Amino acid sequence: MSTFAILLTVWALAALGMSAAFLYARSRRNMGYVDVFWALGMALAAVTVAALAGGDPLVRALVATFGGLWGLRLFRFLWHRVGGEAEDGRYRAMREAIGDGALRWFAFFQVQALVIALFALPFVAAASAPGGPGSVGVWIAIAVWLLAVGGEALADRQLLAHRRDPAQRGRTCRSGLWAWSRHPNYFFEWVHWFAYVALAAAGPLWWLSWTGPVLMLAFLWRVSGIPWTEAQALRTRGEDYRRYQAEVSAFFPWPPARRAPGTLVN
Repeated sequence: MSTFAILLTVWALAALGMSAAFLYARSRRNMGYVDVFWALGMALAAVTVAALAGGDPLVRALVATFGGLWGLRLFRFLWHRVGGEAEDGRYRAMREAIGDGALRWFAFFQVQALVIALFALPFVAAASAPGGPGSVGVWIAIAVWLLAVGGEALADRQLLAHRRDPAQRGRTCRSGLWAWSRHPNYFFEWVHWFAYVALAAAGPLWWLSWTGPVLMLAFLWRVSGIPWTEAQALRTRGEDYRRYQAEVSAFFPWPPARRAPGTLVN
């Protein structure tokens, strides 16, 4: 199957899935479920691409495994988090900005379906490549994936433990990985996409694999990741979070340092 046909299939399935996700989120009055079902959509996209592409069977199996397990872990984590809390402040702020109209929110969910198809490009590039047990790219990809998913899972557990501690209510998490990066979960999510770069390196579509880390960095740094999260943190934790911004790197892990108030670490 051609690259275009694979992506069209992924988009069509994602559009159907996000339509159902919209109905579910609206029934729960919690638009945070868009993140939950985006993660599930990415897992299913990886499996779909691996089934339809024409690359080496081992590489295709790794694409399905890497993308599937990464997406399912994130889906499970977010499902419990979103379902156990009130609607995230980011989406409450968005509701205030755009209103509660069904059509606007449905369009927002459909944009996420397009994003799923866009982020399926690295899966297609990797699943179209040659490989095998002796491929260096395969072993690099395995190492990168283990580091990335392990780091993201650790960051999520550390933040969850902080949020569950009554003594830390209203305070910013500064333990473990969160002492080195304000967003270690985002950082390791970004690193995860380099696994597909390694798998696709010997294939004809290797250049498409770079859309993963490049686009994910752009989304996290400038669009829907850090800007939204930090705006909400400033609304809820104020000066405590401003001090955190002045002392801890925004994204790339770096030893924390005391800095003059108002100095942001990038």
